[in-house]
Amino acid sequence: MVLKTFGWSFAVTALGLVAAVFYGGWTGFGVVAILSVLEISLSFDNAVVNAGILKKMSAFWQKIFLTIGVLIAVFGMRLVFPVVIVAVSASMGPIEAVDLALTDKDRYEQLVTDAHPSIAAFGGMFLLMIFLDFIFEDRDIKWLGWLERPLAKLGKIDMLSVCIALIVLLISAMTFATHAHQHGGTHVDKAETVLLSGVGGLITYMIVGGLSGFFENRLEEQEEREHEEEEAAERQGKPRSAVVMAGKAAFFMFLYLEVLDASFSFDGVIGAFAITNDIVLMALGLGIGAMYVRSLTVYLVRQGTLDEYVYLEHGAHYAIGALAAILLITIQYQISELITGSVGVLLIGWSFLSSVRRNRALAAAEGKAGSDDKTEVSSGV
Repeated sequence: MVLKTFGWSFAVTALGLVAAVFYGGWTGFGVVAILSVLEISLSFDNAVVNAGILKKMSAFWQKIFLTIGVLIAVFGMRLVFPVVIVAVSASMGPIEAVDLALTDKDRYEQLVTDAHPSIAAFGGMFLLMIFLDFIFEDRDIKWLGWLERPLAKLGKIDMLSVCIALIVLLISAMTFATHAHQHGGTHVDKAETVLLSGVGGLITYMIVGGLSGFFENRLEEQEEREHEEEEAAERQGKPRSAVVMAGKAAFFMFLYLEVLDASFSFDGVIGAFAITNDIVLMALGLGIGAMYVRSLTVYLVRQGTLDEYVYLEHGAHYAIGALAAILLITIQYQISELITGSVGVLLIGWSFLSSVRRNRALAAAEGKAGSDDKTEVSSGV
């Protein structure tokens, strides 16, 4: 199971590390290895959230996510995206930007760093909306009940998530963005840029998330229509098949996953410059990490981990909220990637341990109930 799911990741790791040695020697090997670990630690919460969505999709679309989706993630976000940032921020053509990345790495790093406020605002708002929509939804299973119950009641107010997100964006633009961090430790006023980018992130979430939600609702309606037929089949001893996403529903969910991955990758791409400004080594290291995140997502789906450890999805969404806050704060202040990655790992680890305790408590309760039943039967006889 492990080899089948992670086989491509192992192969890409071997090829990537060999390429790193040929390109940059053993120093390049070390840099790529560090970047791979960095990407995995920063994106573990991404894998958990992706798994929650991917488990609803058909096997065909799961394969698309693991193949075409990887190409988009590795070449699109880890290689093309930094070049696009430079091209847009410096008003130059893509060919010039690539040449700059290969020939003048210090200038390339400077341009990417200067573009960070707009990147952080876009990604921060997208991730914040994911977090807000999650915590304001009334769920049957609650992890931090003392917090989630009142938030679920507030969630009945229409457009509350959007209002809060816009308030956060305005506060960020009036505080962090007025002294935005730039290359060399200088600070400039980027309030207008942050506002425009943040609104762009919000609009992107509403369009992609809205389309995904629309088709997901249609799928649920289809499930309800087929519910009686499935029960009838089960009574007749036939296997009950789950309805999974296909067609347009799966396509827009796939699109949603790619935008989600892009938002998660912002901190990894920017953080990579703290280790190297060589675009080739960066693409190799982050690409290897992205492969493991993809494989881990599929592994969680096939093992049914989210169904067994029910609080994992909660922990991942809280990590998303923390990452959104960190991205907005980094508009002005520099925050170590160690802190960014540790927050996500700690929250998911906490939710995992909570799930384990819950499962043990349920098993103990069932065992006790079984003993009581036997006692009653024995005394009755």
